[in-house]
Amino acid sequence: MKILIWPLPALLAWSLSWGLFSILNSLQLDDAWCLVGATLLSLLLSALGTTLWRRCLIVLGFPLSQLLVNSSALSMPPVAWLCLLVLIALVYPLNAWSDAPLFPTPSKALIEMPVHIQLPAAARILDAGCGLGDGLKALRKAYPQAQFFGLEMSWLLRVFCALRCPWAKIRQGNIWLADWSSYDVVYMFQRPESMPKAMEKAKAELRPGSWLVSLEFEARDLVANAKSVGSDARPVWMYKAPFTMRAVKERV
Repeated sequence: MKILIWPLPALLAWSLSWGLFSILNSLQLDDAWCLVGATLLSLLLSALGTTLWRRCLIVLGFPLSQLLVNSSALSMPPVAWLCLLVLIALVYPLNAWSDAPLFPTPSKALIEMPVHIQLPAAARILDAGCGLGDGLKALRKAYPQAQFFGLEMSWLLRVFCALRCPWAKIRQGNIWLADWSSYDVVYMFQRPESMPKAMEKAKAELRPGSWLVSLEFEARDLVANAKSVGSDARPVWMYKAPFTMRAVKERV
């Protein structure tokens, strides 16, 4: 059962590590021992992470924050830290924590898509969670004649994406609440945990002949109509509606 959504496990682990560091420090232990003890707690709490990179973030978060706090070159007044937290919240709002962090689509990752998906010149392509627009740029390389749309939760990222992709229609919104039914292709670069949700939404909304395309992460309950591998070795999974469900034995 999932108790905490990311990044709450990391915030909890870092807070507990700082708490232990403060307790050990109040006992007048040497700073080095305080640091070791708190870092070991972070190591134990890394079990809260559901993927390798999340567990690494949990482990490294406390010692890195110690480095920042104790570095005179990186020291900042409290108001500067507050501004930094506000900026993070603008880029990665609370209601987007269950989605993928800001990972850009490599520029040539989707170049092989037209080999498998032939679209009319005015096809409508949605980048669900468009971030700064790297996915839209990669899609445009593959389908220069298509119409492009981007949907992004963060209004700050939405502004920058619109500046980088003036040929696309970018709006702020929740990709899970938006209507996908008018698009010929819905592209996403999310995370493994998001794929079952994307699959159910695509099944409910995409019309026959439309495509769900996912960079790197597979919708394991669906049979892929096509798969390509980009120059960076990341797979591109392509599913055409109406979708074919994978047999139970194949999922295990």
